[in-house]
Amino acid sequence: MRNKIEVLRRARGVRQEELARAMGVSRQTISSLENGRYNPSIMLAHKIARYFGMTIEEVFVFEEE
Repeated sequence: MRNKIEVLRRARGVRQEELARAMGVSRQTISSLENGRYNPSIMLAHKIARYFGMTIEEVFVFEEE
């Protein structure tokens, strides 16, 4: 699964630490999400999408394997 978290975060001038704090996760979790090493729970995906004022589908790109 790909995502647009880093692009959205940088466009808004938000640091990984700030996003992590707002989501209640570690900075390492945000880094892993941005690098595609971690797939979020549906609840975290929802929180991230809402944080950016978007839908889950706008932030996360689900790819068929």
